[in-house]
Amino acid sequence: MNPSEAKQRLENLSNELQLHNYRYYVLAEPSISDFEFDQLLKELEYLENQFPEFKLADSPTQKVGGQTIDGFITEKHKRAMLSLGNTYNEDELREFDERVRNSTGLNEIEYVCELKIDGLAISVFYENGELVKAVTRGDGIQGDIVTENVKTIRNIPKKLKGNFLPSFEVRGEIFMHRKGFERLNEQRIQAGEPTYANPRNVASGSLKIKDSNEVAKRPLDIFLYQLYEDQNTFSKHSDSIEAAGSWGLPVPGTSKTCIGIDQVIEFLHEWDNKRHDLSFDTDGVVIKVNSKRLQEELGFTAKTPRWAIAYKFQTETASTKLLGITYQVGRTGAITPVAELQPVQLLGTTVKRASLHNANEMARLDIRVGDTVFVEKGGEIIPKIVGVDLALRPKDIPPQAYITHCPECGSELTRQESEAQHYCPNEDHCPPQVVGKLEHFIGRKAMDIQSVGSELCETLYRNNLVRKPSDFYTLTMENLLNLERMGEKSARNIVEGIENSKTQPFERVLFGMGIRYVGETVAKKLAQAFVNIDKLAQASVEELIAVDEIGQRIAETVHSYFRQTDHMAEVQKLKGAGLIFEAVIAEKKGHSLNGKSFVISGVFEKYSRDELKEMVESHGGKMASGVTSKTDYLIAGSGIGPSKLEKAEKLGVPLISEDQLIEIIGSSID
Repeated sequence: MNPSEAKQRLENLSNELQLHNYRYYVLAEPSISDFEFDQLLKELEYLENQFPEFKLADSPTQKVGGQTIDGFITEKHKRAMLSLGNTYNEDELREFDERVRNSTGLNEIEYVCELKIDGLAISVFYENGELVKAVTRGDGIQGDIVTENVKTIRNIPKKLKGNFLPSFEVRGEIFMHRKGFERLNEQRIQAGEPTYANPRNVASGSLKIKDSNEVAKRPLDIFLYQLYEDQNTFSKHSDSIEAAGSWGLPVPGTSKTCIGIDQVIEFLHEWDNKRHDLSFDTDGVVIKVNSKRLQEELGFTAKTPRWAIAYKFQTETASTKLLGITYQVGRTGAITPVAELQPVQLLGTTVKRASLHNANEMARLDIRVGDTVFVEKGGEIIPKIVGVDLALRPKDIPPQAYITHCPECGSELTRQESEAQHYCPNEDHCPPQVVGKLEHFIGRKAMDIQSVGSELCETLYRNNLVRKPSDFYTLTMENLLNLERMGEKSARNIVEGIENSKTQPFERVLFGMGIRYVGETVAKKLAQAFVNIDKLAQASVEELIAVDEIGQRIAETVHSYFRQTDHMAEVQKLKGAGLIFEAVIAEKKGHSLNGKSFVISGVFEKYSRDELKEMVESHGGKMASGVTSKTDYLIAGSGIGPSKLEKAEKLGVPLISEDQLIEIIGSSID
């Protein structure tokens, strides 16, 4: 693959993965299997390693996929709720073990194996033995406070027993047993309501209900599997979970401590057979390094812990008839074909639809309406078509032609030679694309317009009240009160939310404008580098590339964006509405570490690793993940990683303590 092809493929993969993340975490309506998602993510990671100059700052490889929910109070996690890296084969699991052993210098690692529950991640807080707060994963950085909803779950204690810690956070998975799910669907059938697709979707949707009395009617359950506390009471993960169980918390009874990777694989084989006897769905096993000290030493990537991995079980297959093919239009204009299937039972749920991804996949399968197809649940969650039973193909079924025009706006589709995906080019007038841009603009990470959500964006668009972001700032109470089911209080809240959004800083306005490839990080760097929108709009490609982490593709896209008359007209309207288009440059605490590169390893007494990193960066230094010849100092705590220590000694990199770091900074730290 040449650089041009790699660049285009990276772009396509990033867009596709972001869409699937939204469908999975926010809509709870995933359209591809876990396995398929993971394969796309691995391809993206591979290409980013081969062509790092094309890596996006907001790449799906660098973040968790979820989002927070409109209508709930949002709170930043004390510790990020990251995703897990995963694998589907034992060879990759052995490679994970080898990486852990090489990083720690140990010949054999003690692991804890836990069944991976198919549900919704949650973080629960206890103070003095009482449940005080519960927060969803959200986007991994911040989540929604759903305390009252979680309190309705019958097996989670509101008060603890025994010799519990005074304050701690415990994380787990909210799920639903199969019998409870079946009973819920029976009730809906009797009431003449549509049935739910699978237990995971019900569990996810239940936490989004604003009335906790309604949540209490759902047969939800919970398992808790990770405890965090500031006192460092436990040296092993298994000890902390055993203690949590003694306090009355619902912890899995199927976990096992294993010495070495061979025992881990024995556990996998055992539960691959036994999992069908469980009362709930599990799609794999989570393997964690047991030692808390080693977990601290191994640390994290931007998205996943280096001390844990998920192993996914193999899938199940069924056959059914393809009744038709429909096409969906995404926010970016990407067209996704969807197979409409004769309903078939697969792993306890009814499958009616499956993604066909793109024209290349349809051609590869040679799939035709009327075919009998093989459907598989990758990762045991989402269906995908893996083949066609040609022996059962009726005679004279013509080949399936891919659509040539957008099913939403009728525009002729485009497709570049290097791309698998077809696109609708009508980005400013195609309804799903326009509404998608509006939803992006009002989002929490952009303008954070309170009381305006996806449904209202759709309504405002349909009523021709909002077609561009600047239109939000022309809305009046009268406009809103003319909408169906809109009360005066709701309308006032919307108007106030729009007005309050005018205080958002420049970088969030820039992110909200939806310039392609300009994610949160890129928007912040551009805002800091050019200070105001006028200088940014006038910047040349060369000036843009000179900004840290801004590559050729981003620079060309930003430059092109501000050369379009309609885009500049929109900027002027947003300016006129009073939005902030000038950055506030934050002053650093000092410059004593300017130009210095630091690596941190080990456990510290006075400060956390995050606090030490903040000290370095606030005084001009840079943090790196690994020791190289360019490293100036290795900040060393107790239990320093042997590989980092060995490399530092080999390269002559000085080791300093947390106290010595403060001395180098040369100022008092509160």
